[in-house]
Amino acid sequence: MPDPDLTRFPSGFLWGAATSAYQCEGAVAVDGRGPSIWDAYCRAPGAIENGDTGDVAADHYHRWRDDVALMAGMGLGAYRFSTGWSRVIPDGLGAVNQAGLDFYDRLVDGLLAAGITPLVTLNHWDIPQTLQTRGGWANRATIDAFTRYADVVTRRLGDRVKLWVTHNEPWVMAFLGCYYAQHAPGLRDATLALQVAHHLLVSHGQAAPVIRANSHGAEVGIVNVHFPNRPASDSEADRVAATRADAIDNRWFLDPLFRGTYPPEIVEWYGERAPLIDPGDMTTIAAPIDFLGVNYYYRRVIAADPAEPLFGYQELPHESSAATGMFWSEIHPPSLGDFLLRLSREWPVPAIYITENGLPTPEEPLVDGVIDDQPRIDYLAAHIDEVGRAIEGGAPVRGYFAWCLLDTFEWNYGYRPRFGLVRVERPSLARVPKASARWYSRVAAGGSRADDLRCLT
Repeated sequence: MPDPDLTRFPSGFLWGAATSAYQCEGAVAVDGRGPSIWDAYCRAPGAIENGDTGDVAADHYHRWRDDVALMAGMGLGAYRFSTGWSRVIPDGLGAVNQAGLDFYDRLVDGLLAAGITPLVTLNHWDIPQTLQTRGGWANRATIDAFTRYADVVTRRLGDRVKLWVTHNEPWVMAFLGCYYAQHAPGLRDATLALQVAHHLLVSHGQAAPVIRANSHGAEVGIVNVHFPNRPASDSEADRVAATRADAIDNRWFLDPLFRGTYPPEIVEWYGERAPLIDPGDMTTIAAPIDFLGVNYYYRRVIAADPAEPLFGYQELPHESSAATGMFWSEIHPPSLGDFLLRLSREWPVPAIYITENGLPTPEEPLVDGVIDDQPRIDYLAAHIDEVGRAIEGGAPVRGYFAWCLLDTFEWNYGYRPRFGLVRVERPSLARVPKASARWYSRVAAGGSRADDLRCLT
């Protein structure tokens, strides 16, 4: 795969990498942090491969200085990370844990000193377990609890952080967590899942003006995972199912933000399971945002499935993704470019950041001091080239964040899939940059050579 054409990217484009709190921080019982739903879920028998947990993860909590030095050595211009709600407000409701805020304070200062722009996500799925015992996101009271948490964090960091995300992937929190039981909190309740999705969007809209008030001049957005799809066959049933999947997976999380309404055909499809909407909710959700974060990994192959009770379709695995070791459908880079162009045509999106894009691989061997992860380089190059095509076509993309900076805890898959540009040895937790880290450093430098990088030699 040739390197992407970087001449299509505008001056000031942000090249970064991403992580999330529970996946990389570890230190789950340190300095006053309370338990999150993922601490609880990881203890459920059979929930996580190999019985893995995020207790230690990559120990970013203690090794953040080394990780910032790695990013600086790679020439990255930005770092997307999340704050842990249970580290800041251990029970989600009561006293603020100053030690938790101090950690993020130090991290932000360290990034800025290294010339790296922080992009902070407030909720990357790991809400305090105490809130879950009160109903979690199905309870409207969690909306106010989240708004308070956003207020606490942005009052502390808002003078320096100017890029804020409210939620990461509401689709995942609602459906993988509360319908498929594949993520925390591990529930199987279709009606509850739809209510959770609605409350997440309401809380985003309610928190956005609070963030702006505390972080003057800041940009505020939300991150969605988007799934372009294609029907599994030319049958009428599969084509109808693919159209419905687009409305459920994409438009259900875009139309409320930019049009103030849910897709009416899907509200009708859900029937009495559709979420309860309080007066003013849709206006709150549609509060103006400054950018949309897009997480993209693959294109879904959709087949009709009348036996599927909520959606009426199923996603099929595809041979092109067999090497990922995860349930992925079709790896198809052009779908990213096409979807970005569609976003800019169909919704009034002011700006876009690619907030996650990456490839999981099995653990690669270390040979003569080199970890050759060429499949990851090929994947990233093809997708970055598609971002460039979309920019050339008018899509307002302002930055790209590779997932992931480090090999980290990959939710229900544990530590088996490796997404990192940098390998994390277990159990030593030593950092070993892969070939993709050196390659990506050249991309971040606009294509110039980076053979003299201190931390990548």
